[in-house]
Amino acid sequence: MSDDIEIDIDDLSRRMDGAIASLRVEFASLRTGRASGSMLEPVQVEAYGQMTPINQLGTVNVPEPRMVTINVWDKAMVGKVEKAIRESGLGINPQLNGTIIMLPIPELNEERRRELTKVAGSYAEHARVAVRNVRRDGMDKIKKAKNDGMSEDDQKLWESEVQELTDKHIAMIDKALETKQEEIMQV
Repeated sequence: MSDDIEIDIDDLSRRMDGAIASLRVEFASLRTGRASGSMLEPVQVEAYGQMTPINQLGTVNVPEPRMVTINVWDKAMVGKVEKAIRESGLGINPQLNGTIIMLPIPELNEERRRELTKVAGSYAEHARVAVRNVRRDGMDKIKKAKNDGMSEDDQKLWESEVQELTDKHIAMIDKALETKQEEIMQV
């Protein structure tokens, strides 16, 4: 490879890793029939003039496999947190007990499980697109470097390295999707 022209493979890899990390966060928010505090991460509450995550308004606990509780610190926020959960699309009906909001996690039926696997598939496809966009950026840099004097052999070497990195990350996304879909479909 030429000493004067370098393609930053580490940067491309870091950006592709970011797409996978984002996918894992999205997967964590999908319900699988088991209680998890992370399922509330995408829910935002209008509090003190701005949108705030629930975990900044109270303590989120999982006391039982099918129960999440939120101990809201400010009594005035209990109603807003409850409303945000109801409107979040999680399919959970909050129950109030003073400043504690209890979220019983219902058993998932077969239809809902299939819907969730489709949602997981769309999250995975977004991650694949993000990885492919990073690949395209890398390939564009290689083409620019070729125009700036990179040899054809170096170009082919860099292109194969970027493609190999892309294939590795796409395989990681596919494996994560397969694992998540099995988890969702498990009764």
